[in-house]
Amino acid sequence: MNDNRDDQLEWRDTYFILFQQSDRPTLTQVEAAITEASRRLKLENLEADDDGMFESVLVQAPQDNAALEISYETGDAVIQQSADLAKQLRDDLKAKELKQMLKADARLDVMLFERVREEEFADEDDDEDWDTGSLDPSSLLNVVDALAKLTGGLPIDPASGAILS
Repeated sequence: MNDNRDDQLEWRDTYFILFQQSDRPTLTQVEAAITEASRRLKLENLEADDDGMFESVLVQAPQDNAALEISYETGDAVIQQSADLAKQLRDDLKAKELKQMLKADARLDVMLFERVREEEFADEDDDEDWDTGSLDPSSLLNVVDALAKLTGGLPIDPASGAILS
């Protein structure tokens, strides 16, 4: 088993799941959805508000050399970012996706981190070295898919504008 004390987490990407605030899941629902997506994942730092609604979670995927930090966001900034993304991507989106994006007033931020050994971290020349074979993003994709289904949300890579489906 890998001893994680010498490991570093290096941010790789962030994905959004855009949805309506009225579809905000409870912490129990999120925990169940992630656990169903993969039994290999370890959930830590589970946070809910006073009503049991999901706030955040850290998902460890040791076999994939990955970790996911997932947090709930809402407010004017989310609405504005969703509208800006919709404007940018209007020619590339289906009508249903565009409508869903414009109605979104909440989102889950899913940040992907790669676990790298401290000595690898020091020798790292290329930030985007996805070809090392150490990071397996399948956990991310399974979790994003499960959370999109749970919220009825639109999973998107905001950097590329790609809809994850």
